Amino acid sequence: MKALQQNLTKLQSADTQVLGVSMDSPFSNFAFAQQNGVSFPILGDWGGPVTSRYGLTQKLDIQGVPMETARRATFLIDKSGKIINVQVDDEAVDPTKTVEACERQKLRN
Repeated sequence: MKALQQNLTKLQSADTQVLGVSMDSPFSNFAFAQQNGVSFPILGDWGGPVTSRYGLTQKLDIQGVPMETARRATFLIDKSGKIINVQVDDEAVDPTKTVEACERQKLRN
């Protein structure tokens, strides 16, 4: 999310609304945003129903404790609701491809 924040001006100039989604509580999301200077909305997916629908839930076993968490992902969804670009796991950390896809999409419109 920090890298998206660093590219927020480019994304917004390409007519893109940035939203974060996290399985954390609203309180955790607020604290994360404050600590990291994130100014775009972070939506709470408490319990993970949206994360599951997008196929991004992963189960971990940390020192014998089973946990469910979300994989990192970036989705570019056009105004009609169609997913036009996806980056998952390590690819999702660097938003360069997403920024480029947003800029190309703006040129098409």
